[in-house]
Amino acid sequence: MEGSTADGGGSSHGVRLVVCDMDGTLLDENGDVPDGFWPLLDEMTARGIAFVPASGRQYQSLARLFDAVPHTLSYVAENGGVTMHRGELLHSTTMEPDFVASVVHTIREANAGGRGIRAILCRVAGAIVESDDPAFAVHAAEYCAELALVDDLAAHPEGVVKIAIYDFGNAAATARDVLAPLGEHHSLVVSGEHWIDITAQGVNKAVGVRSLQRELGVSADETVVFGDYLNDLEMLDEAAGSYAMANAHPTVAAAARHRAPSNVEHGVVTVLTGLLGRVQA
Repeated sequence: MEGSTADGGGSSHGVRLVVCDMDGTLLDENGDVPDGFWPLLDEMTARGIAFVPASGRQYQSLARLFDAVPHTLSYVAENGGVTMHRGELLHSTTMEPDFVASVVHTIREANAGGRGIRAILCRVAGAIVESDDPAFAVHAAEYCAELALVDDLAAHPEGVVKIAIYDFGNAAATARDVLAPLGEHHSLVVSGEHWIDITAQGVNKAVGVRSLQRELGVSADETVVFGDYLNDLEMLDEAAGSYAMANAHPTVAAAARHRAPSNVEHGVVTVLTGLLGRVQA
């Protein structure tokens, strides 16, 4: 869909909920929240506008990004597998243990055939891995603040809300060639160049957005959403104000109603400044 650019919303009138992806959207090229965002968060809070980070990251990782905030935010974590509202679990969806174990075994077989794939089993309380590969550990720690090493992932298949898969090669190719059959009755999405996420059927960020809209009594017309990658697609439909970043995947750009400058250009800050009726310094 061809959309407007930057501050297409015009003002904050009628906006009560802002939902924002993190990596490639709000976070800059260094993975940091831009300094210019924090005054905007204060102003949204003062105006009664809820700001909700929505990400494939775990809840604990998201909360750490915003640990300087004096009040508790709500979060859509694990690509919709976990929704937290003011510090309390609002919604979560787990997968069948037998299915989780089958994914672990499929990954092991693929690695035996020459693939370079690592799995993270994500649960509400934290995540577990069975690989102590230092190169993988760096990437896992970036998205998981609570992470434990176990001997055998297949022995711990209970309570898993998401299977995050890191591919040292091409995630899209692995999703197509190795994991596609596993997605027949589950949601499988390529969430980045090297990341694939598997959740229960029908689980995505939109599930979390809708649960928070119901909890807050907010409509789609009162919601603004920002995203950049394929795991953001469904939640764009839950907001009248949907923004794709300039660096967005073409499919996401086509689905959003508006455009924002890239995350490197602090596009979320630019748009929110316009929505809140402030002058950009």
